[in-house]
Amino acid sequence: MSTDTDTAPIAPAAPEAVAPSLTEVAEGVYAFVQPDGGWCLNNAGLVAGRGRSVLVDTAATEARTRRLREEVERIVPGGPDFVVNTHFHGDHTFGNGQFAPRAVIVAHEGTRADTEEAGLGLRQLWPDVAWGETPLTLPTLTFRGALTLRAEDLRVELLHVGPAHTANDVVAWVPERSVLFTGDVVWSGVTPYVLMGSISGSFRALDRLRSLRPEVVVPGHGPVGGVELIDATEAYLRWIQRLAEDGRRAGLTPLEAAERADAGAFASLADPERLVGNLHRAYAELGGLPPGARIDVAASFKEMVAFHGGLPACHA
Repeated sequence: MSTDTDTAPIAPAAPEAVAPSLTEVAEGVYAFVQPDGGWCLNNAGLVAGRGRSVLVDTAATEARTRRLREEVERIVPGGPDFVVNTHFHGDHTFGNGQFAPRAVIVAHEGTRADTEEAGLGLRQLWPDVAWGETPLTLPTLTFRGALTLRAEDLRVELLHVGPAHTANDVVAWVPERSVLFTGDVVWSGVTPYVLMGSISGSFRALDRLRSLRPEVVVPGHGPVGGVELIDATEAYLRWIQRLAEDGRRAGLTPLEAAERADAGAFASLADPERLVGNLHRAYAELGGLPPGARIDVAASFKEMVAFHGGLPACHA
């Protein structure tokens, strides 16, 4: 898996009116939301217990991670004890090096392998991004099914729910506060992206997340919400499934199906070009490809560019 496409080629940077900050969403639990949630503008979170803390995901560039670190140290002087990577994409992992070695980097075993394989490929693919110093820093603590980190009085339950967005997605559940950090399994106002994961796997993952009955949902991209974000992500993917079934019956390619689609209620979602990649995954699964199995990412991305009419914007 040499290409990490949870980012996109460069467009001129869009200045932010207000630098992102950690906002308390429950006692001792914080969300770091980067507007507008588009390519590479991911969310992170902090669970600050009595004496120990857990950071969920980092950021794509040195500058953005420095901002995140400043915010974390405002609440937890010295920085977090653990950093969790919900999946391998660079916007969630490139900042690991700013927290290690003090923090233990934690991820699913498959995420560690994918992170190592993907490396820093984004820096070569899109050299105009001001990446800064983002040394590849791999997880040193891995697991397979589930792992509980204890921030003293608060538990952070790491649950393997993939394949969904990728083959090995992990979510972080804080049961004492009913807060769920979903990584890119759930999206808010931004088009979901499952090219490297699974449509059917996403449905299973979303059902599992809904069963937790979270009061606060921190998505991988976009504003914080509640369980309605899980429902909205599922609704979009159900639409993709129907488009793929209809497109295959009509003999259309994924790109042709995307070009003929009426986005309707989903037309306002950011980064609509992901429709093409999602249809590639849906078509492949309808054709028998197992959930999470590898797919031609580069070919799909070229078609997303064609659908978009140029390179998608990235404001990392």
